Amino acid sequence: MAAGSGMIIKCLLLFLSFSFSLNLFFLYLSFGRPSDRLTWTRTAALEAEAVASLSCSGHGRAFLDGIGSSQGKPTCECYACYGGSDCSQLLPDCLLDADSGSLLLFETYWKQKAESSAVVVSGWHRMSYEMTGTSLMSVELERVIRQLHSTVGNANAKRKFILFGDGSSQLLNAAVHALSHNSSSPASVVAAVPYYALFKDQTLLFKSENYEWKGDASHWNNVSGSSGKFIEFVTSPNNPDGNLRRRPLLQGPSTKAIYDYAYYWPHFTAIPTMVDDDIMLFSMSKLTGHAGSRLGWALIKDEEVYHRMASYTETNTLGFSHESQLRALKLLKVVLQGGGRDMFQFGYTTLSDRWRKLSTSLSLSTRFSLQKISAQYCNYLQRIREPSPAYAWLKCEMDADCERVLRAAGIMGRPGKEFGASSRYIRLSLIKTQDDFDLLLQRINALVDQEGVKSIF
Repeated sequence: MAAGSGMIIKCLLLFLSFSFSLNLFFLYLSFGRPSDRLTWTRTAALEAEAVASLSCSGHGRAFLDGIGSSQGKPTCECYACYGGSDCSQLLPDCLLDADSGSLLLFETYWKQKAESSAVVVSGWHRMSYEMTGTSLMSVELERVIRQLHSTVGNANAKRKFILFGDGSSQLLNAAVHALSHNSSSPASVVAAVPYYALFKDQTLLFKSENYEWKGDASHWNNVSGSSGKFIEFVTSPNNPDGNLRRRPLLQGPSTKAIYDYAYYWPHFTAIPTMVDDDIMLFSMSKLTGHAGSRLGWALIKDEEVYHRMASYTETNTLGFSHESQLRALKLLKVVLQGGGRDMFQFGYTTLSDRWRKLSTSLSLSTRFSLQKISAQYCNYLQRIREPSPAYAWLKCEMDADCERVLRAAGIMGRPGKEFGASSRYIRLSLIKTQDDFDLLLQRINALVDQEGVKSIF
């Protein structure tokens, strides 16, 4: 009897053990393997993972919408000066693109944040023109933008109206339109040389009876008796030379300023003060590097100016991409983790190292020179920081056509005349991939070395 009871107990224990293990197994299936819980997102996730797994030899990227993707065979898209099916082939005689302003150095950073920065968009995501109610803008994204400015301390977003744009580029002319409203004569649009070419190009393209392009602000600052309304673009840090500009050159009650602060972030410059101007423009392209998402924003003090700018953007594009707003929201939440120091430190470390290497190389040259940028105390980093500009503003000291000299050396930059400056200047991008910078430095070094060879003879 005792033996039978013992056998029953053993069987019962075995059953309980098996039952417990089976329950654990089902719990694991339900909660331990997230991929098994995916329904409509599963295929999309697998496709994204498959494309991201293509290394392209570290010299390119594959994309879901890349060449061959419609046939289910996405291929590598190689960085400049690399080729082959896997981008492993260096093209030594290529023309290096140092013109582009794409912030591709952040590709490496966002690959490190692959999981936290990913966005899955349903086929029915916000199909209406409006977001919530009649609003064209994400209230949550607006809240996060205000939080970001407060955290970084670069701009006062309190008691400001926020307006999105299809990139800050759309907001440039929206601001000119708003400020030139009801002018008795056309307002004069100006900017100090060297200035971002789009200021001039847009003003000329949109030809309005309310405003006209009048060129270099310093010219009008020196013209006695100049009258009428002026609208001055002020870029800080300046594109192309990286210098901080806090005030417009033109002063007076008839002068209005539009402040382009696209580069006023800790990876490009010291943040010496929290700016608080009437119209301040920012862009995702120079904050996180996502230029292709085409999303920028303006911080605007005056309600009437805000409404005129909003009317312009709504008439121009009937709103803003909901997918871009969703992506920006996701990315900025990642940036805000840890107060943004992770991303800003990555960008600053990379750019300051590039600037140091390029400056060291060109310090040996008498033929070329760089703009002067000093180390400065940064309130965000709470220390003195070294320069880390987005661009090198290179001057050819002995050659009248700097673009021709560099192109002969295999470097394509943006010529100074596009910034209203002398053709002795050229802008070279320092913000692209590491491959791009390494090749740029290699070719600059070769130019400097030629000076030493010539001096021997």
